[in-house]
Amino acid sequence: MNIAIVGATGNVGRKLLEVLEKKQFPIDELFLIASSKSVGKKINFKGKEHVILDLEEFDFSKVKIAFFSAGSAIAEKWGSFAAEKTIVIDNSKFFRKDPDIPLVVPEVNSKDLSLLKNKNIISNANCTVIPMVVALKPLHDLYQVKRIVASTYQSVSGGGKAPMDELLSQTKEFFENKELKSKYFTKQIAFNAIPHIDSFLENGYTKEEQKMHDEVKKILDKKIKISSTSVRIPVLVSHSVSVNVEFNQKYKLDEIKNVLSTSPGCKVIDEHEDGGYITPVEAENKFETFISRIRSDESQPNTINLWVVSDNLLKGAALNAVDIAEALIKNDFYGK
Repeated sequence: MNIAIVGATGNVGRKLLEVLEKKQFPIDELFLIASSKSVGKKINFKGKEHVILDLEEFDFSKVKIAFFSAGSAIAEKWGSFAAEKTIVIDNSKFFRKDPDIPLVVPEVNSKDLSLLKNKNIISNANCTVIPMVVALKPLHDLYQVKRIVASTYQSVSGGGKAPMDELLSQTKEFFENKELKSKYFTKQIAFNAIPHIDSFLENGYTKEEQKMHDEVKKILDKKIKISSTSVRIPVLVSHSVSVNVEFNQKYKLDEIKNVLSTSPGCKVIDEHEDGGYITPVEAENKFETFISRIRSDESQPNTINLWVVSDNLLKGAALNAVDIAEALIKNDFYGK
């Protein structure tokens, strides 16, 4: 089939190309699309150079699936327009709250793909929500999750290439004893942790935290209670989540470890010894959602703690988008 990637020159766009190649996704013709400033540039895919095309001029009827990875403004302007002619899988936050548009993590709620018929758009979830619900879905099936308290430790790549460059430049300037100036963060990011991602809401939470609350409910179960804190840390790639999970019934810790070890997309690394856990650096460029530090919360009945880590540019974005496309193919596009 013919495929398009809108935002092909960005971090997620390039990761999409990597995933499509690694998974040997069935592509007849690939169209790489970006803004006018990138038109004419070339990107190599499977040994062939592809010229960047202009979004303003592209005919979406040429493709079966269009991956959108260019942010909310582009999704708002072009997503519904493209969906009149093709299936859109959007990586931005723009469509996530729309009740008629499915918010899909295939290991968790692939049944919601049937909602594609509403607007021909599928939305990709937040980059910390995806790995968390991948880890929680098998546990929810066993014991029914009642409440979640999550603290996220998010890499700078969640903000794009420019924040990554700022971390690198600030780190260099720190060792050169220069004054550190912040452009993309509210505080110094090098050797620091900033408990603030996105803008603040009236309830005191940030939009990033509210997205987690809303999306977990939409994907997993609207009855789940959830509270979170989102922190930006000086790591280039991979997000981590410390999750406190309260169930509606008693659990068996061994059963939790066993079911997570055999659940799609999950990999348990949980040894009670030095280094017997996963860190963001080790998760980079890996497809799996890693789960460590599985233990009982001795202060609260029916409650456990988990440490969940994944590459935010992969399972948190590009990989999940391709997984959605594969699920569509497997289910014959639900009649489309």
